[in-house]
Amino acid sequence: MTVLDDWVTAACAELGLDPAGVPVSAVLDLAKDVAHQVVRPGAPVTAYLLGLAVGRGADPAVAAGRLSDLAGAWPVELGDRPPA
Repeated sequence: MTVLDDWVTAACAELGLDPAGVPVSAVLDLAKDVAHQVVRPGAPVTAYLLGLAVGRGADPAVAAGRLSDLAGAWPVELGDRPPA
């Protein structure tokens, strides 16, 4: 087990969640995409938004994929401004 695995297990226990249902790789990949292609502080905010969407019934893989696609299409010249 890694420190990340230990943290996810402990955090899940604290929140009453099953750690087996946490798509760690998908969340990390999404955070990387947003941090590198949009803006670094957007990574944790986007992870939170993903959590909200999943909490409201969205499929985690589908929602993460949509957000990664959005980050990949984000215009570089806009920096931290939303597209028009």
